[in-house]
Amino acid sequence: MNDELRVIISGGGTGGHIFPAVSIANEIRAKRPDAKILFVGAEGRMEMQRVPAAGYPIKGLPIAGFNRKNLLKNVPVLIKIMRSRSLARKIVREFKPQVAVGVGGYASGPTLNVAESMGIPTLLQEQNSYAGVTNKILAKKARKICVAYEGMERFFPAEKILFTGNPVRQNLLDTSVLKDEAVRSFGLIPGKRTILIVGGSLGARTLNESVLGNLPLVKQQSKVQFVWQTGKYYSEQIKAELERRGCPENLKVMDFISDMKQAYAAADLVISRAGAGSISEFCLLGKPVILVPSPNVAEDHQTKNALALVQKSAALYVADADARRTLLPLAINTVEDHNKLESLSRNIVQLARPNAASDIADEVIRLAEEEK
Repeated sequence: MNDELRVIISGGGTGGHIFPAVSIANEIRAKRPDAKILFVGAEGRMEMQRVPAAGYPIKGLPIAGFNRKNLLKNVPVLIKIMRSRSLARKIVREFKPQVAVGVGGYASGPTLNVAESMGIPTLLQEQNSYAGVTNKILAKKARKICVAYEGMERFFPAEKILFTGNPVRQNLLDTSVLKDEAVRSFGLIPGKRTILIVGGSLGARTLNESVLGNLPLVKQQSKVQFVWQTGKYYSEQIKAELERRGCPENLKVMDFISDMKQAYAAADLVISRAGAGSISEFCLLGKPVILVPSPNVAEDHQTKNALALVQKSAALYVADADARRTLLPLAINTVEDHNKLESLSRNIVQLARPNAASDIADEVIRLAEEEK
């Protein structure tokens, strides 16, 4: 075998899977500029656009997830899985990787399963505190499993686990962004406390309804201001509602925030869902946060992610069912409590793993070199 490094990275479906995958690829390329990296994703999913935009080739599999509520609808899914496995075998044979990396998401199942059956070493990256079904199955033959939370021996063999943390977008670490400038960039007033409300690129209905249901409370705040990302899906509906009811001057409403670096710099407190990628960013930045886990995720893993921080006094937690009533009052009380903000920041930053992508890349390269 020649000295050229060849790596397959498979998975995706959401930004929480794609950003870490691209971060790992970037680190591999930085350490080994000769590396050939091929992504394998799911047709029609977000990775088919995001990965090429990041400068990497990608192949798509016709894969879909199981319908857990209606088992009869899974016959077409089984056919897609068989087709995906056949295509994954063809991709692996033609590309000849020395190692395959799975980051979660539909495509990682058939791709890593085929690689394992062909004797190619595999590495898994499990982002959540509660392991996904696919990774639990793949772990049996995986060489290494990189995790971001303690106690993952519940799901994986302890001798395979590496505690690396989750890779995050490195541009968020730009310390040249000044808080006052960031606040002004949103048309708000420096010196006031700022709460950032983000529900992901598509938005989160509960977070949006929590703001809409508390507009009078928002308007009453003379020392607190808000940056609210509604998500593109809800944007028009919220815009119409605010035109009817009036938008408070201390509430900056955006359907999508393209520069999260500025948004985080402006924020004294963040309100967010509890996706693993977002949590890793809050840890790295030492950002006080109130987590409102989405109830619409597999194995309720966002609640488990949130509680892992709450147990270390590193975040506050509001259940989705309670958010409309309690979230905004809690956020306002918290952002005005300087000692509470300092305590949350001090505790959450201790959970940061700033070298996660580099550490995972080192392990990928080591596994590949073992095969030479």
